[in-house]
This record gives sequence, C-alpha cells and structure tokens, in this order.
Amino acid sequence: MSCQQVSTTLLNSCAESDTDASVPDWMVWLFAIACGLSVANVYYAQPLLDALAADFKVATGVIGIVVTVTQLGSAVALLLLVPLGDMLNRRRLLLAQLGALALALLLVAAAATPVYLLIGMLFVGMLGTAMTQGLIAYAATIAAPTERGRVVGTTQAGVLVGLLSARILAGAIADLSGWRMVYMVSAGLMVMLALVLLRVLPQRTSHPSGLSYPQLLASMGQLMWRERVLQVRGVIALLMFAALSIFWSAIVLPLSAAPYNYSKTTIGALGLIGVLGALAASRTGRWADQGWGQRTSALALILLVMSWLPLALMQHGWVFLVVGIIALDLAGQAIHVTNQSMIFNVQQGSSSRLVGCYMLFYAAGSGLGAIAATRAFAYGGWSAVCMLGAAVSGLALLFWWFSRPSSTENSA
Repeated sequence: MSCQQVSTTLLNSCAESDTDASVPDWMVWLFAIACGLSVANVYYAQPLLDALAADFKVATGVIGIVVTVTQLGSAVALLLLVPLGDMLNRRRLLLAQLGALALALLLVAAAATPVYLLIGMLFVGMLGTAMTQGLIAYAATIAAPTERGRVVGTTQAGVLVGLLSARILAGAIADLSGWRMVYMVSAGLMVMLALVLLRVLPQRTSHPSGLSYPQLLASMGQLMWRERVLQVRGVIALLMFAALSIFWSAIVLPLSAAPYNYSKTTIGALGLIGVLGALAASRTGRWADQGWGQRTSALALILLVMSWLPLALMQHGWVFLVVGIIALDLAGQAIHVTNQSMIFNVQQGSSSRLVGCYMLFYAAGSGLGAIAATRAFAYGGWSAVCMLGAAVSGLALLFWWFSRPSSTENSA
C-alpha cells in the first residue's frame, strides 16, 4: 500500500469517527495555514487605502468605505454562509467557496471603477470569512472531543498570524508591483490551496441537520436562546474583544503624536509583538481538553485586567508597552480558544451555526470597543483609554465569576 493510500485510509477513518482517531498534526497545521491565508484576504485593503484612493481618484476621507464594505461582507457571511456547513457537505462547500473567493479576488484586481471595487470587496469579505470560520468548524468536527481544544487552538493561531501578517504582506507586494498584484497573488494562492485541500481533506460521512435553509437560519436564534454555554461564552467574548479593540483602536492616537511621532509602519508592527503572546495561548486549548476550561478562563481574565497597568505606564519606557501588548494578546487569545473549545461541545451537528453565532459577539464587541476608545481618548487621553479598558476587562471577569458553574468544569 502506498503512502498516499495509507494517508487517505487514516484520514477517512478519522473523519468517520469523531472519537476513535486523532487528527494528524500535519493536517491540523494545514487547517491553520488555510485559515491564515483565507482571513488575510479580509485585511489586505487596510494598508492599501492610499493607493486605492489615488488609483480611483477618491478622496482619502471616503476611501475608508472599502474597509467598511469588506467588514459588512464578513457580517453577512456569519449570518448567511457559515451556517451552511451544518446543512451541506462541508468538504464540497469549502472547495466551492474557495473557488468563488479566487474569482472575487480577481474581480477586485481587475476593477476599473469604484463600484466594481466595492462589489468585489463585499464578496471577498463574505467568502474570506466563510472560509475561515468554516475551516475552524470543520476542524472541530473531525477532532475527537478529547483533542478538540488542541485542534481549535492551533487552527485559531493560524487565523491570528494571517490577520496580522496581511498588512505587512500587502504593503510589501504593493511596493514592488502595485496594489492589484496583491489580489492577483492571493487569487493564485487560493487556487493552489483548493488543489491541496481537494487532495487531502477527508471524505467525512456527513450528517446533515435535515433543516431547510430558512429553518437553519431560524435555528441560530434558537441556539442563542437555549444554549447557556453559548450565551455565557458569547458575552465573555463580547467584553474581551471590546477590550482588545479599545487598545488597538486607540494606540495609534498617542503614538503618532509627540513625543513619540511613530510612523504608521512602526505602529502597525506592534501587532507582531502580540503574536508572541497569542501563539503561546494556542496551547490553552489542550487545557480545555483536560477539563480545565474554567480555570483557564479565570487566569486569562485576571491577566487581561492586569495587562492595562503596564499599558498605562508606556510613557515611562517602551518595555512597558511591549509587556502590556504581550499580556493583553495572550489573555485575549487564551479566552478565545477556550471559548471555542467549549461551545463546540454544546450540540453535535451544529458547529457551523455555533461558530457563526459566537463570532457575532466578536463583531459586536470589536465595533463597540472601537467607538468607545476614540471617545475616551478625546475625553481624557491615554489614561482614560486604559481606565476604560481595565473597566471592561474587569466586567468580563465579574461576569465569569457570577456565571461560572457550581459543579461541572466544562460548562460555561
């Protein structure tokens, strides 16, 4: 028997039984890489706004709508596309979405007018988000319950690296060959990724929900109403992502002004510091597998609150800023991985809808945090931002404390 046949047999047996086989490490890393490449498409436009404004002769104050439309596409995907994974064959769905994403990227690269650009960006946001969250749900589905946290944690680490690397990669390619080449290169990567996934994704025996599409969408509201784990973990996620958004939305304001006067490139590179903490947090999924989800949540939330102290002291030295960023992202990613590990155990056959519902809390928290951050800075400067961030983080810790279970460790 050839190596390919052995690999295929192993993957098929792993796919057909959620509890009897372990997902190979190389496949977990493939999911992580695929998630990173997919989510990067949603963020490529951010460092390219000035080039887009010049090419399409649009005012710089208006071109930000490109990012808004892309994020709108992400929200649409969470509501309308991601849940399809519980209704259709996940493997075929992912491959179809990947092909459509490649076409959407080519549409952006070839856009001759702002209207075509916005249409392309809308579909890039939709399909990039659908691919990312669909891959996470797929990975969680083929993983045994005892290793689900490990698989989700590693896959989520790929999302973070892709998100943070997107801005750097886009800027580098655009400097060499223009902004259109960014999307052409990404379209090529999506085609290559589709060929790889076509060959290695397990032919998992599907268990469709039996619901029609309208019923599937309606069931998301029922999940939100019935499942306490989703409710509690969703609120914790909303507050945690609001805290992260407060920092990352406001930090550019003091660092771009005196006495720092940092460039946008330097400020953007701060995100790479956060990768250190966030990647370390990928291992927290293993702790959730061992039944330590609540303890991990407690430690991460305490660290989230404490991270605001060094951030508030950044004027006394860059080391405080670095320590604060690492602590903030370590805590946030640990909470995120633990949350997802726990909600995927809620109800078998609903992983796509569960991740769609959960990420809606993320979107709400990120949006609210960004709005609150700029207002806090206008009111009281960086000190007010840190006080707000610490207060929101403390509220998340208090909510966890009062909502924690009395007996079972893995209930939310």
